[in-house]
Amino acid sequence: MYAQNGSEGGGPAENVRAVDFRSDTVSVPTPSMRRAIFEATVGDDVYGEDPTVRKLEQRSAALFGKEAALFVPSGTMANLLAIMVHCSRRGTEAIVGDLAHGFLYEQGGASQFAGVLLSTIRNNPDGTFCLNELATKFRGYDVHEPNTVLVMVENTHNICGGKVVPLEWLEKLSKICVEKGAKVHMDGARVFNAAAYMDVPVSRIVRDVDSVCFCLSKGLACPVGSVLLGTAEFIKEAHRLRKALGGGMRQVGFLAAAGLCALDEIVPKLKDDHARTRRVAEAIDQMKSPIFKVDLANLHTNILLIRILNKQIHSSDLSHRLATVHPEEIAAGVVDSQGNGIAVKLSARDWTFARIVIYTNITDEEVELAIKKIQFVFKEYEKNV
Repeated sequence: MYAQNGSEGGGPAENVRAVDFRSDTVSVPTPSMRRAIFEATVGDDVYGEDPTVRKLEQRSAALFGKEAALFVPSGTMANLLAIMVHCSRRGTEAIVGDLAHGFLYEQGGASQFAGVLLSTIRNNPDGTFCLNELATKFRGYDVHEPNTVLVMVENTHNICGGKVVPLEWLEKLSKICVEKGAKVHMDGARVFNAAAYMDVPVSRIVRDVDSVCFCLSKGLACPVGSVLLGTAEFIKEAHRLRKALGGGMRQVGFLAAAGLCALDEIVPKLKDDHARTRRVAEAIDQMKSPIFKVDLANLHTNILLIRILNKQIHSSDLSHRLATVHPEEIAAGVVDSQGNGIAVKLSARDWTFARIVIYTNITDEEVELAIKKIQFVFKEYEKNV
């Protein structure tokens, strides 16, 4: 990707080669996916008459070992639908990790729209939480308390750096929930990455959960969509509620065709994304920087967290510097083969870390260019701090 005049500080107005590591949500359809979209056979999905949607749902259900599946516009809607179905009575409670996407980044939809209380439990760095603590958090034993009817897990875990939660932990969690009479929903936006890391079928990853959703528009490079899975009865109710939330679309087969293509083309290559992420992590680790650190030993998938140990350096400032081309780096040869400056975009807020996410559109060449820019900027910080 090229951008005009990304230089700063009086430098020349060269083209800039941008490497976008902000998120796998910026992934774009592949050429074959675009053809599949163009050629899709479609019908009215609200009437249940779109054959391509039905094919995607049936194939997804078979892959995940679940009875049924439902195509929805987004992962946020998929998680909300799961909450609304499992917590069908307003005033009930769901337990969720305090670093979970469903708690941090979905606008409290459980309370806004479903009347469901989210009770948090502290996430561990590996994306799990303490099961002994979980067993004590279920409520509903007297009239003063809400009934706890759902536990939500995330796999892979976004904020914890793409961690894959252990299968044994999921199995133990499921047993606790069965004993307590609660259901388990997995926010599996990147669950295919978990399967690739574990080198097991995705059906094994989700065996012990009652419902799960996965995202098509993140690392799978589709333009829109997620898929929600569970029992036939669960999906029947989710289908009804999808309409109420505005998710009843019509000729959705154009989007479902991209999903089918992703299952064939992108899912088998997810390990390549993991390998490219590790290449960046290794390059940073080899620098032995006193300021910027990565946990190479615990890197699982396509998300890399760069820890910032100096409190004077803010992740948003680091992000801005990496995305900017200065004349001195051009002079130092931090350029691509055409002499263009390199801008690296990554995700940063008021965090003590910056986040890199790699996806199918990122090439080996772009990884090496990004490493060149990152190393230059990190050394620059080390000189000036």
